[in-house]
Amino acid sequence: MFDSPEFCQNANFKDRISRFISDRLAAKIEAFSSSDPRRANLVAEFHRDTWLHNAARRVKQIQAVTHSLKPVHPEARGTNLYVKPADLPTLEELGTHAVGERFAVDVTGNAAALDVYKLLKLESGGRTLLDALQSNASDAIAALSDNPAEARVLRDAFISLTAVREGSIESHTWAKQVYWLIGDDAADNTQYHLLSPLYATSLAQAVFDDVHDARFGESNKLARSARRNGQSFDGVYREYRQLAVQRLGGTKPQNISQLNSERGGINYLLASLPPAWRDQKPSLPARTRSVFEYIFGARREVRANVMQLVKFLQTNPVANRDTRDTVRAYVNRLVDEMTLYAGELSHHPAGWSRASVFDELSDEEKLWLDPLRVELPDESEFADRWMSMDWPMQIGEHFGKWLTARLTKDLIGMGYEHSHEWRRILLNELSSWVQDLREQSRKVQAYAYISFRSKHDDIFERREAT
Repeated sequence: MFDSPEFCQNANFKDRISRFISDRLAAKIEAFSSSDPRRANLVAEFHRDTWLHNAARRVKQIQAVTHSLKPVHPEARGTNLYVKPADLPTLEELGTHAVGERFAVDVTGNAAALDVYKLLKLESGGRTLLDALQSNASDAIAALSDNPAEARVLRDAFISLTAVREGSIESHTWAKQVYWLIGDDAADNTQYHLLSPLYATSLAQAVFDDVHDARFGESNKLARSARRNGQSFDGVYREYRQLAVQRLGGTKPQNISQLNSERGGINYLLASLPPAWRDQKPSLPARTRSVFEYIFGARREVRANVMQLVKFLQTNPVANRDTRDTVRAYVNRLVDEMTLYAGELSHHPAGWSRASVFDELSDEEKLWLDPLRVELPDESEFADRWMSMDWPMQIGEHFGKWLTARLTKDLIGMGYEHSHEWRRILLNELSSWVQDLREQSRKVQAYAYISFRSKHDDIFERREAT
């Protein structure tokens, strides 16, 4: 058998080529009787030298690619590219460069000439015939012909499979094109590159192989069975969830490419979905006098922003406008986090601050964090205090002292003037905290007016009548 392990291990390129051609002849000659004159013509056509020269002519009808235009649109007739993944720039993002040295080469062009590529995929000594010819391996070249000159001509023809076809690199009407901004001014048309994306077919094959192995591979089947039966498994279980399948080529996947044909047109698309956020209510500030002591300062975004501010101030920046603007930007991010934190607590039922576990929490922070408490019965005193609007200044004091104390751990020279500056930024009329406070104030005042009038309708009616 042509594919027997013994043959594959021991055969050199010359033997592999002869067996390949004879197997193809055997598959075709069965259709003709021994007396049929076409049988002799077929045998002559599959003579080793004749077939190889014919294959060298037909190789121009196909092209080896790693990035193909056909999957973008089957009618596109532009340039395809063959680029070894190892020759591509290494990026942080996943791309064809991550495939490595062992990558699948795809072939596009006339499907009737794909047998030429199958010839070049023959292996000997761990190398494909194409790779060996590209590296000028003497045994591979000698396997093409006993005549060194003819062997060299055949070699040059076969390795043209990976070369860009003659003529300028070109796109096509059916190809996609993207204007990519390379400068800073989006309004300047000269600062764009026009890109024509190609389908990374070698990367797509690597993804297909890995997904296919995860779904149907023997090792993963054992892992899946062990998981289902609650048994231990000495290995890794892999699973791709929410896959989508894109079928290229319809009923004729071979018209797209060789690899697409081998996959039956199947191309896996990994899930690209936004995170499924869990609706978790943040913990309430129980048994603490101020949320600034432990809770607010422990938020991940707050800690990260404070550390960035510390690192900036540790560089001893020049005291100028740019420095002030930078510091103000850091502090404003902390103010934004205050606004977000209060908004998160609004998911808890109004009046949560009345529970005994919050007795230690300062009154001004209860007013800030539990504003809907004003709408509850018998909370007129709380509502009056809220609408008096003397408590935001106290929240500013809390914020300023907290941030100054936090920065003092890493910096020297922080004092009252800094606390005052942090408070001033928080209470600035353009801060997100003040803007949110104004919106809450409108809602509270509207509620207070409606509530007051519903209790005294007769008074309003007499006034209107008068």
